[in-house]
Amino acid sequence: MLPSSAHFKQDVFAQLARIAKALAHANRLELLEFVAQGPRGVDELARLTKLSVANTSKHLQELRQAGLVSARKEGLRVYYELSGSDVVALLAMLRHVAEIRLAEVEQLLRTYITARDDLEPVPAAELFQRAKDGLVTVLDVRPPEEYAAGHLPGAINIPVEDLSARLRKLPKGHEVIAYCRGPYCLLSVDAVALLREKGYQARRLADGYPEWVAAGFPKVSGE
Repeated sequence: MLPSSAHFKQDVFAQLARIAKALAHANRLELLEFVAQGPRGVDELARLTKLSVANTSKHLQELRQAGLVSARKEGLRVYYELSGSDVVALLAMLRHVAEIRLAEVEQLLRTYITARDDLEPVPAAELFQRAKDGLVTVLDVRPPEEYAAGHLPGAINIPVEDLSARLRKLPKGHEVIAYCRGPYCLLSVDAVALLREKGYQARRLADGYPEWVAAGFPKVSGE
């Protein structure tokens, strides 16, 4: 016998609200951006977000209970990662709605990104084809451990803080396309500004590594 449908919608919406509640904190959204780069331990995530280990662990448990991250244990350490590419899509839709509906988000993007880089960023499909044809140099400006966890095929890894000292690794005849953690990551914005100052033709990828993978483009890992 089927259960009563009297409270079906309320029960389903209550479960949807669990996910909305898990997303309703700036620190948890930032943690999702970091774990989207690859598996991370609590200590490392606490350092990256400048939160206490206890607070970081609490936020991760909220995300895990909502099914947004998964955890695996290696010895005494627990590593967290995104549950799947659908979480990346969910975050992308959240950004899309916020950018359209909230004037404050538009102002922040104008102040921190558009004012420094008014060139149209490169869509993933365009970068894939141009890199395949050997027309561009792909530059990953994330930290080495994130690059090792996964990166775009053929990408050169130069963390943005090392870029000035390692410019010789980049051929000047090629346009350089820089990417980092996601559309709100300023590492690629900083890298493009520096490269242009040094005479390079440079743009940034419209999104970041997690969005690239979620869209089904190839990746390289284990280096």
